[in-house]
This record gives sequence, C-alpha cells and structure tokens, in this order.
Amino acid sequence: MSLQVEKLENNMAKLTIEVPAEELDKAIESAYRKNKNKISIPGFRKGKASRKMIESMYGKEVFYEDAANELIPAAYEKALEECTEDIVSAPRVNVTQIEEGKPFIFTAEVALKPEVTLGKYKGVKVDKIDVSVGEEEVDAQINRERESNARTITVEDRAVKDGDMTVIDFEGFVDGVAFEGGKGENYPLTIGSGAFIPGFEEALIGANIGEETDVNVTFPEDYQAEELAGKAAVFKCTVKEIKEKELPELDDEFAAEVSEFDTLAEYKEDVKKKLGEKKAADAKNAKEDAVIDAIIADAKMEIPDAMLETQQRQMVDEFAQRIQSQGLSMEQYMQFTGLTPAAMLEQIKPQALKRIQSRLVLEAVAAAEKIEASDDEFEEEVKTMAEVYQMEADKVKELLGENGAKQVKEDICIRKAVEFVVENAKESKPSKAKSEE
Repeated sequence: MSLQVEKLENNMAKLTIEVPAEELDKAIESAYRKNKNKISIPGFRKGKASRKMIESMYGKEVFYEDAANELIPAAYEKALEECTEDIVSAPRVNVTQIEEGKPFIFTAEVALKPEVTLGKYKGVKVDKIDVSVGEEEVDAQINRERESNARTITVEDRAVKDGDMTVIDFEGFVDGVAFEGGKGENYPLTIGSGAFIPGFEEALIGANIGEETDVNVTFPEDYQAEELAGKAAVFKCTVKEIKEKELPELDDEFAAEVSEFDTLAEYKEDVKKKLGEKKAADAKNAKEDAVIDAIIADAKMEIPDAMLETQQRQMVDEFAQRIQSQGLSMEQYMQFTGLTPAAMLEQIKPQALKRIQSRLVLEAVAAAEKIEASDDEFEEEVKTMAEVYQMEADKVKELLGENGAKQVKEDICIRKAVEFVVENAKESKPSKAKSEE
C-alpha cells in the first residue's frame, strides 16, 4: 500500500491510498464467492455459475463494490498508521480507480487538527460566585421534603382553592356550539398547574363539589387548533372531587423520619451543610467553564466543518447509548420529541463546538506549560478504571493498548491543565449591573 497526503484549505487534507492489484484481485474473488449463491444465471443452479459467466452477463463491475468495501477499511487503517498528520474526523471516501489487474486507488478527505494560538490563559478574570447559604434556601429545601412526604386527603366541606387536586367534568362551547375535543369526564386537574388554557383553572377557584360552573376563557392566538385560536369559549364544568396535600408538622418527629437526626435543629444544620457543599461544587464547575470560555474567546483556531460534524455524530451516539441503557431507542425518542436526525445534529452543534474548542485550548495550555502525566498518575488512573469495570489493572492495560494508554495520559494532562488555569485565574466580585441581572 502507498499513501500520498495533499494539504487542502481550512485544515483539510486529501489522502490518496493505493492498494496493490493482487489485493484487489483477491477481494474481487472473495466478493464472487460471497455472492455467487445469490445470483441467477439462466441454465445454471444458483451458486454453480462460474465467475467468468457471471461477469460476462452482468459486467466485470458486478463485484467491484463489494471488493472495494472489503479493501477500504483495512487500507485506511494502515494509512492512518503511516500518516504523520493528526486526523480528527471521519473520512469522506471516493474511489478513483477500480479495475481488475490494476492497483485499487481511493481518496479519503479528512480534517486535520487545527493549530491553536493562545491568547491570555494565566490570570484570567472571572466573577466570584457567592456560595453562602441563606435561611430561606434551607427552608425551601425542607419544604420540598415536606411536600414529598405529604399525605393526600379528600376535602368535602369547602370550595376549590389554589393548589387543590380536582376531578372535573367539562364541555366547551364556542358561540353556543360544542366543539370537537372540548369535552372530558373524570379529568384530573391540579389548580395552578397551568395545564389548561390561561384563566381556566383560576375560574374554578371557589367552585363547590357537584355544582355546575361556567368558565369563560379566550383561546390564545397561537393555539394549536387553528379553528379555535383567538376565540372566546364557555366551558360548563362540574367539580366532582377535591383533594389537598397535608404537610407533616415541622418538628423533631418529622426530622427523625426523613433523616438520621433526632432533632429539627440538627436536621436543619445538615441541610444547610449539604446545600453549601452543592453550591461550592456548582461554583467550582461554573468557574472552570468561565475560565475556559475566556481562554477560548482570546485564542485563535479554525475548526474544520468535518471535525465539527464528527464531534456532533459522536455526541449523538453517546446520547443514544445513554437512553438505550434506560430502555428507550433513538427511534422512540425521535417519535416522542418530534425531532429529526438532522434537527438533533443541529441542536447539538453549539455543545459540540464548545467541546472541541475546550479540548484544543487545554491541549495548547498543557503544551505551553509542559504539563505531563507521570507514571504514578497513569497507574492511579488505570487502578480507578479497573475498579469501575471490576477487572485486574493489568487486564485494563492490555485492553487499552498503546493508543488507549496514550489517550488516558492525554486526558490526565487535560485535567491538570484545567486545574492550572483555574488556580491562576483571578476572581472579582460581579459588578452591580451584572448582579442585578
């Protein structure tokens, strides 16, 4: 196999890969043996016609596509090993010569890793994030816990109020005529949920069980049913059932039920501590993002479209694996959300670009600061991976191979680069205007 590399504009390159004629001939013969039982020739049983006979009837090109598909993956892998350029995209392959007795030639257009010119990356200024925890935040968290431990009780001695869980019958009319889809029986509706059109739920406040109530509303101008958009309607509603949440008392008994503590004071202190830890972790992540965003903004790099497209597809594949582990296929997800594959790729594009830019600038920082992964750091990373996958460390190393080990060390350097730029960043209190936003 021979390889020629031609640099193109916008960090692209064209690899011209030539495979010896004898390898093509073997691949054509292999394609014949694989397909001969599927090809019908008059006067011959399937699988009994010679290759010459099939080629005379259907043309010599009949086996070329399968032969090319057999040759390209291995030839491209060899080309990658031989190529000294840093390729960062899937190839766009084009066959330029395929003919028995001649070398097989194809091209692969690929993106090359862009060069990064760093701007300022030490002493980057970012806003300091307040991680203090106020009493109102503690109270809000405890109230959420009370909500999740609330009992639902049936109410019979009062009218509907905001927050009630009701069961209603309703029928809607426009200009005195009932409209399609406007009727429901035994419909569960929580008042204040915003599940119905504006004004509907509020109008039920004060209604008593068993009494018919007229609810006057106007459909929004952008309502999905065009024949109802912007029109006034009357819904005749009957409340059949009212339920409300009864929150547990906020006392030592409640604290003992929902936590490991015996008193409400201890429980509150623990809630405050955990909220503080979460805010500190969130602030750390936000600071990292802000520092990296600032470094990206001050750096120069040209991202090839092919590199971005490859990253988009990789992220979609990662997402597909995550939802598949939850028992949902991509086809089902597309049906539920109404997204198309093209729309999903476009939706994920900004995240893909940010991921590429972040990696590139952090690699550049690591190179500029001569950041390396030590043997001990590599061994520690392998040990962690072994624990996660429940296998021996030596087995993990074996599976990683040379390329995998290189990737692990690069990832360690990226993490160390993040730590470096964050440690060297300068925090300042946000301006009054920003804090008011």
